[in-house]
Amino acid sequence: MLDIGYLNGRFSPLEEIKISPDDRGFLFGDGVYEVIRTYHGVPAFWCEHFARLGRSAREIQLIFSLEQTDFHRLLITGIQQSGYQEGKIYIQVTRGVAPREHFFPQNGDPTVFMSFRKMSALPTEVCQKGVSVITLPDNRWGRCDIKSLNLLPNVLAKQKAREAKAFEGIFVKDGWVTEGATSNIFSVKDGVIRTPERNHLVLAGVTQQQVVTLAQAKGWEVQFGPISLLELLQSDEVFLVGTTIEVLPVIQVNGSPILEGKPGPISTALQQKFSSYVSGLTLSETL
Repeated sequence: MLDIGYLNGRFSPLEEIKISPDDRGFLFGDGVYEVIRTYHGVPAFWCEHFARLGRSAREIQLIFSLEQTDFHRLLITGIQQSGYQEGKIYIQVTRGVAPREHFFPQNGDPTVFMSFRKMSALPTEVCQKGVSVITLPDNRWGRCDIKSLNLLPNVLAKQKAREAKAFEGIFVKDGWVTEGATSNIFSVKDGVIRTPERNHLVLAGVTQQQVVTLAQAKGWEVQFGPISLLELLQSDEVFLVGTTIEVLPVIQVNGSPILEGKPGPISTALQQKFSSYVSGLTLSETL
């Protein structure tokens, strides 16, 4: 098994990939990205990730000609070449290589890069016991619905969480919860599941939508809407979702326990339901 890279039409060992220092992704963060998790060789929810990648690109006026069928073929080829059945695929599309000027280059092709690495899942004990989080002021730009390369506030939030011995930093803007540095967030109160409404301040999560669908299939009410920090602290349950963490219960926010400081029944059930669902994915189902 080997870490594999793809760059503009060519697969090679990841360590051999060479990206120009004039690439606008490097110089300006001028690009968009996605992360896809593979389960037993199957790229989970790849259609949804491709659709979001395309939307993000359109929102920043980045044109690239990769078709959905070609995208899927590249994913399968990379998975096969790496040999990783449980893997993590990173996809990045930038505005390409050009001398450093802020305006868009008149000529040139976008840079399409992918990496295929082994997935290191969270320890089972962490998933079962739950995690603690801290809240931080949301000082990001006003288009968080675009999955852009500009992640410095997220990096700083993640570092502050680590220094506080917490798993995640949760952004709060004007008293309202938006999302985690690397995750979407849900709360549960009186049996109703809530997650912040999707707008320019929140990324529409692929895993988030899958969890909503699973919850609704079980007959639970799910609401997209504002969640204040006070409401979050008074929740019966809180959990995070994301491509690499799946469904992860939160047992503590800013040092205060959520309910009894243990994963609740709804978050635990959704965690198990999601795990069961992805374990049953097949390549034919993802086409």
